[in-house]
Amino acid sequence: MKQLVITILGPDKPGLVEDLSATILSHHGNWLSSNLSHLAGHFAGIIEAAVPEEHLQELQDALHSLPHLEVRIERGTETLPEEKSEQINFVITGNDRPGIVQELASVIRHKGANITHLNSKQQSAPNWGVPIFSAVATVALPIGMNKDEVISALESITTDLIVDIEDA
Repeated sequence: MKQLVITILGPDKPGLVEDLSATILSHHGNWLSSNLSHLAGHFAGIIEAAVPEEHLQELQDALHSLPHLEVRIERGTETLPEEKSEQINFVITGNDRPGIVQELASVIRHKGANITHLNSKQQSAPNWGVPIFSAVATVALPIGMNKDEVISALESITTDLIVDIEDA
């Protein structure tokens, strides 16, 4: 089986996920995992799929022929077993402003950790007068790193930033 990472972008419409899943299935593929979103009227998705080598090209051709969608397909790579890192879900909330994601990402990288998943959004806060930024970041901590070190570093960005740990 060949592992594929498929990214899709295009105008959102009812039935789009059904069309994608049917295309993968009808070409002998198996949908393994995904992150799918509706953003500003568009569908944006990342899908991990597996397909037998003999059906790889036909699946790629079928996905590329889906109308009104930009499709990019990359072959996955097998990862070697590495030392286990601790995966922590940080829940981050604060006043929104340009550059907040870059600041968070920079602090996490400088601590030697890696963001493996990030969900963020801006929401209205009528009583506060400014929009609120909220995110859940799954972060792989290096062996031996204490999560409190990362929390302290993140909270030192600004006084209005709150970082909590989400229970798994």
